[in-house]
Amino acid sequence: MKTLSVLSGGLLTTVQDCGRHGLQAFGVPVSGAMDTYSLQWANKLVGNDCSLAALEITMQGPVLLANARLLVAVTGGRFALSVNGKPAPQWEAFTLAPGDRLDCGTAIRGARAYLAVAGGIAVPPVMGSRATFLRGQIGGLGGRALRAGDTLSVGECEDRSGLVGNFVPRALLPALPQDLTRVRIMLGPQDELFVPETLLQLEEGEYEVAAESDRMAYRLRGQPLARHIGGDTVSDGVAPGSIQVPPSGQPIVMLADRQTTGGYPKIATVIGADLPLFGQLKPGDRLQFSVVSLEQALSILCEQAKKLAAPPCRAKSRRELSVAILGEQFHVYASEVVP
Repeated sequence: MKTLSVLSGGLLTTVQDCGRHGLQAFGVPVSGAMDTYSLQWANKLVGNDCSLAALEITMQGPVLLANARLLVAVTGGRFALSVNGKPAPQWEAFTLAPGDRLDCGTAIRGARAYLAVAGGIAVPPVMGSRATFLRGQIGGLGGRALRAGDTLSVGECEDRSGLVGNFVPRALLPALPQDLTRVRIMLGPQDELFVPETLLQLEEGEYEVAAESDRMAYRLRGQPLARHIGGDTVSDGVAPGSIQVPPSGQPIVMLADRQTTGGYPKIATVIGADLPLFGQLKPGDRLQFSVVSLEQALSILCEQAKKLAAPPCRAKSRRELSVAILGEQFHVYASEVVP
């Protein structure tokens, strides 16, 4: 079986897929990729089913050694990716030869990257998914993050060398965090528990991602949100992107590893199409919410689905160029695209 050796695990690198669905009634979190759009594109580039397991890389990437010829693709945030010390492309399928050293580098923009390998990362499924749930220590590689000395098995697949050079065109690339990132939300399900001024404040205020943020939830810092007099709600289901407001008034956005129920009132929910963008935020990033209607949220989600349904572009040839702009060096790949 083909394998990858882990020389360095990076800051937090885990095996993830699209999540462990259908078990929340039994208290089992969904988990899965924080940025499912990037995960699915990484898989598409190497010819995998979009649901196959890949590596989710957070902030500082791992260093991996290929023990066989592998077709790989790295998507997500912008990272300082290199193979044997030379810059490597993102959002494009390329080959690792036996003995090649892939250094996933440090995040330049965004927080997470996704490394897919043709055949998928072959770890045993747990309750129908290979996703790592760190708090529960299940899934992935022993329910934990990668560390030096680990060996990752790669699933068997047919020869896919014809996919080398396939890439995602600019029009299909996702938005990444800006100096002030706009995140779209829908009000509810318990927005009636908040004074009207608070709902306006939620949309007009600015928030910062706090250091106490992880795959379970992001804590935000900003002007506290005021509630009507009263306690917490009866515990009910927690949807992905739910914005809970604890007594402190500082919002908590529930994410991939969220618990299945919660009693803090939920003032709003990040729309599904913006959860991948939210998953690219890191502590210290600033954001502002923008309220949309259900109809708008569905339309945005449909547009995202159309992008995911599009095929990658095929490149006949590629040239690597080095360009200096204002004293900063950039590596650019110029490809001839097949119509």
